[in-house]
Amino acid sequence: MNVNTPPDKLQLNQQGQLQHFLTTEGLSTELLTEILDTAESFVSVGKQAVKKVPLLRGKTVVNLFFEASTRTRTTFELAAKRLSADVLNIDISTSATSKGESLMDMLWNLEAMDSDMFVVRHQASGAPHFIAEFVCPNVAVINAGDGRHAHPTQAMLDMYTIRRHKGDFSQLNVAIVGDVLHSRVARSQIHALRGLNVGEVRVIGPKTLIPADFENMGAKIYYDMAKGLKDVDVVIMLRLQKERMQSALLPSESEFYRLYGLTQEKLAFARPDAIVMHPGPINRGVEIESAVADSPRSVILQQVNYGIAVRMAVLSMAMSGQTEAYNLANQSQDPNREENQ
Repeated sequence: MNVNTPPDKLQLNQQGQLQHFLTTEGLSTELLTEILDTAESFVSVGKQAVKKVPLLRGKTVVNLFFEASTRTRTTFELAAKRLSADVLNIDISTSATSKGESLMDMLWNLEAMDSDMFVVRHQASGAPHFIAEFVCPNVAVINAGDGRHAHPTQAMLDMYTIRRHKGDFSQLNVAIVGDVLHSRVARSQIHALRGLNVGEVRVIGPKTLIPADFENMGAKIYYDMAKGLKDVDVVIMLRLQKERMQSALLPSESEFYRLYGLTQEKLAFARPDAIVMHPGPINRGVEIESAVADSPRSVILQQVNYGIAVRMAVLSMAMSGQTEAYNLANQSQDPNREENQ
């Protein structure tokens, strides 16, 4: 996708508030923390008898998933509904885009229906960024995962999970393990962890699945599980994305599991109170053994639960930022503003 405006200029309004959420890269510690704090305020909503707050009442959120993801789409839908928004799920396989209509034509038609927010998941890196550049003012765009590029809300729910269980990021060693090459989640996690001033980020996996530029992102690279997991506080396993592999990057799944699958024996190298995470869906016996996935040290199901609160935070903050930008733009264009003051 051809995009020109840097994400830090595009996703923040003039006051430094979110107006889109496209990436965790370049976000300040203060803004990342604000997302986590806002999510904290929404966690209890799911425990209420009426699981709703009125922050997005009257707003329309459109889920545009060009790539399947049951967990992400349903948590975004629940998040929007708990904020009292109207939610429209577009089935891309039966939409006009499958009949030759362009992406922008479809978006312009949805804008004409007075939509307020697009939640976009796309197989092409940069697609949500492209949409955010050309969408009409007052419409927020949320990246629900694009190509190999970014998955910022997944990263932020991971950050929230870590904070709930471990507290101060500056004291933590975090290991990200597995198919980093094809993982948009890993990139967003590293940017978020560095933005939150984590103690150390480690990336562990076979050489064929770790891009060399990850060291430039502030991560230490390990090819050996025992060394990489030594004294870590958080272990984040990644899904082996066979559907994205275009060549024989691994000898076999069983060989990958033998070397890099998280077993109880390998987990013993981490700190005794280390937690285990996975963005899902889990491939048991490939990335992780069931004894670890179902153990008390696993917080995988908590990640799913926290994902609703984090996505509520992002949706509400982006809509608030759009409203603020819209109000300021109208004030600056009002010829009677100075006379009325």
